[in-house]
Amino acid sequence: MKKFSKVMLSLIVVGLFLMVAPAFAAEAPATGDAGESATFLTTDGAKALGGAIGAGLVVMGGAAGIGRIGGSAVESIARQPEVAAQINTAMIITAALIEGATLFAVVVALVAVAF
Repeated sequence: MKKFSKVMLSLIVVGLFLMVAPAFAAEAPATGDAGESATFLTTDGAKALGGAIGAGLVVMGGAAGIGRIGGSAVESIARQPEVAAQINTAMIITAALIEGATLFAVVVALVAVAF
């Protein structure tokens, strides 16, 4: 699992570098008639990109957490089938808490884009 995480992190970093690299290689930005600069990534664009990346990371983390809870619950039920009801209840409560925290974090990331 650690190797997979390192590979995914490397791909994300390389992808971000490939998106931003042309901005550093560009010549001086040209100005239009309205006085706006034609840069690769404006302040609003950077905020939107940051909010999108933040929301995506939050959703991936929440999905990984709920997936791990489900897998552990199935393993526990397989080992002790007589306590399946208690494990199920604890699993649903924990998954709901993770989902609530994930939803809150996504809203925060998207509100940060608006302000």
